[in-house]
Amino acid sequence: MPPWLPRAFLLAGATVLLFVVGLWLAERLRDLLLVLLTSLFLAFAIEPAVNWLAARGWRRGAATGVMFAIIAVFAVAFIGGIGSLLAGQTTRLIDAFPDYVRRSIDWTNATFGTHLSRDTVFQRLPTVTEQLSRHLSQLAGNVVGIGATALGVVFKLLGMLLFTFYLSAQGPQFRRTVCSVLPPHRQRQVLSAWEIAIDKTGGYIYSRALLAMISAVAHFIAMAGLGVPYALTLALWVGVVSQFIPAVGTYLAGAVPVLIALTKAPSTALWLLLFITAYQQLENYLLQPRITARTLDMHPAVAFGLVLAGAAVAGPLGALLALPLGASVQAFAGAYVRRYDIEEHPLTLTKAPAPRPWPPRRWWRRIRRRR
Repeated sequence: MPPWLPRAFLLAGATVLLFVVGLWLAERLRDLLLVLLTSLFLAFAIEPAVNWLAARGWRRGAATGVMFAIIAVFAVAFIGGIGSLLAGQTTRLIDAFPDYVRRSIDWTNATFGTHLSRDTVFQRLPTVTEQLSRHLSQLAGNVVGIGATALGVVFKLLGMLLFTFYLSAQGPQFRRTVCSVLPPHRQRQVLSAWEIAIDKTGGYIYSRALLAMISAVAHFIAMAGLGVPYALTLALWVGVVSQFIPAVGTYLAGAVPVLIALTKAPSTALWLLLFITAYQQLENYLLQPRITARTLDMHPAVAFGLVLAGAAVAGPLGALLALPLGASVQAFAGAYVRRYDIEEHPLTLTKAPAPRPWPPRRWWRRIRRRR
């Protein structure tokens, strides 16, 4: 037996053991790793503003605290507005529910020629109400599990905020610690990748915030002009949801105002739907390419695929982090991957060749000669 063979078996066994232990730790620490990754990208997002304030004499801790306060004000305003909207609409729906039932019965009878009885429907409503009350009672009985889940979410949120604060406030010290264990050429690569991630993530967040503000103002003017209730709250909803929820955010943002406008009049809902569609086209072809050209230069199909992959790996949080992570990887690859000239070939043409004139010139000359 060669003398190196026992060492090879030992090294292979140790490698497999370490790999299995690493998988076990990753599974056990999955929630913590997601919290750390989210905190890192949140620190990337606010670091351009923190650096701007630090360059003007602010301490990084105070600058980070100011950014946290601004984000908290916007979050409280958004959640409070949506909460008041939900409470008001729920109360209105409960009060008008019998009237909605009568209208639905009359419309069904007139449209389909049926003979539904209002009395029969209203007699069955108490049974439905009892079933709903029983389900609510069962849900209330599981208040311990709901409370434990809510407590876990709050704990994760506090941990995320704490990590984000320290990663942003002590960003230079953290980077110096990381670079101190790397050779000089590796330090340059790490710092370059770090700078690209900050630029792409911060640019993505700020461009989306600008688009959300423009969208909210435009939709507020439209909804106020049409007389839609809760115009300001709905405008904030459309601006935030359409820009910060990938893929389905546009449809989810537009559906809620249209449904609420439908409670006023079908014509109001139709006009609002036309405005939302027109504004979406204006944003897609005029506003978004100019605002996000320097921050997130990514093909729409690639962006959609990244969103699906992020959602499959880490749920909604992964869908939110997929775009800035993909933009950072794309920018880093573009800076370090060598590219070559493209060979001319019919399969690589980006523009279709000019069509030949019809009829061909030779045929036209022959026709003229015969004449």
